[in-house]
Amino acid sequence: MTKIISHPKIYSLLSLGVSDTIKIGKAIAKHLNKGDIVCLFGNLGAGKTVLVKGIAEGLGIKRNEIISPTFVLIHEYKRDIPLYHFDLYRLGNPKDILGLGYEEYFFNDGITVIEWAKRLKYLLPGEFLKIELLIKTDSERLFKLRAFGRHYQELLKNIYENIRH
Repeated sequence: MTKIISHPKIYSLLSLGVSDTIKIGKAIAKHLNKGDIVCLFGNLGAGKTVLVKGIAEGLGIKRNEIISPTFVLIHEYKRDIPLYHFDLYRLGNPKDILGLGYEEYFFNDGITVIEWAKRLKYLLPGEFLKIELLIKTDSERLFKLRAFGRHYQELLKNIYENIRH
């Protein structure tokens, strides 16, 4: 069962395993809209791709369609609202993403989820939902959610209320 720990500006969720992480992702997806950007931060094995699978499932995409796009940087999943899944693990320098037209994804008609968002550095958008994933034990993960921008503050409040109930 997901445990919720709140803080005035950061909401924390404790996932007790993969199924909890999927549920959290699905709950987040219920509140995402066109143009939303979710940036994932965390070490290797923290559950970023599992969380993306949950978000995708919440958007009507089959979980098994989601793979880590480590070697291509971006996977597009076309639906009513497209999902753009970035994995920047192999990004050496933020300048390497400039040629991909990343801004067309970030500020377009879809939902963008970015694994290894810290590698964007100065290219991070000004407003986004930040989710930091921390490894607690082999199966437990602590998610720290923080909003950057007014829209994302409201989004985060709605996500928290949904998960809490």
